[in-house]
Amino acid sequence: MFETVMVECHGERHSDFDLQRIVRAKNQAFAKPVTAYLTGVIIQARAAVGVVYGHVRQDSLGRFADGHIIRTSDVVDVEKEGRFWVITTENSRYVIATFRSDGGRQSLRDFRRLAVKLTHLTANHVH
Repeated sequence: MFETVMVECHGERHSDFDLQRIVRAKNQAFAKPVTAYLTGVIIQARAAVGVVYGHVRQDSLGRFADGHIIRTSDVVDVEKEGRFWVITTENSRYVIATFRSDGGRQSLRDFRRLAVKLTHLTANHVH
């Protein structure tokens, strides 16, 4: 049985592999609501950076629009649900559909190894 999922890309192009993984992720049930799906993910300085798809807070001004590169707030938890890694920030849950080929998976391994030692989140700066 085939299911059709409409995908629109604006900005950064998702590869065919990215799109296949997004469709698989969207068809998987997750324990808690998902904020968005990310492709080409790498974790740097406690945050995930990737190309967003299906963000629940996407707006008419283009914020969080499909195909945009985003940097999440600090990652507070990472867990595997089914075939996908899910990162949790203070207010959001992101499914990692694909990792960046040049170090994305390694950045997740490094984060998980170091996370037990990381006790402080990045400070919020008000300007």
